[in-house]
Amino acid sequence: MSGKKWADLSPGHRRLVVIAAVVESLMKAVALADLARRPAAQVRGPKPLWALVLTLFNSVGTAPIAYWLYGRRKTD
Repeated sequence: MSGKKWADLSPGHRRLVVIAAVVESLMKAVALADLARRPAAQVRGPKPLWALVLTLFNSVGTAPIAYWLYGRRKTD
């Protein structure tokens, strides 16, 4: 699909791209909110690094998922 412009996409593909972008944005926002509220002792690795990864990498959802699965320490 490389080289295609927005105008070249069908309405269905445009809708899919917009939905994917919204879902990824929501996942990032929820992960960042959790990271901000969570004490550093409950985060694996430095919090600023997680914040950088979550905000800068366009990851098709993998950065927020990695944070939820591996970045948070289990609370008792």
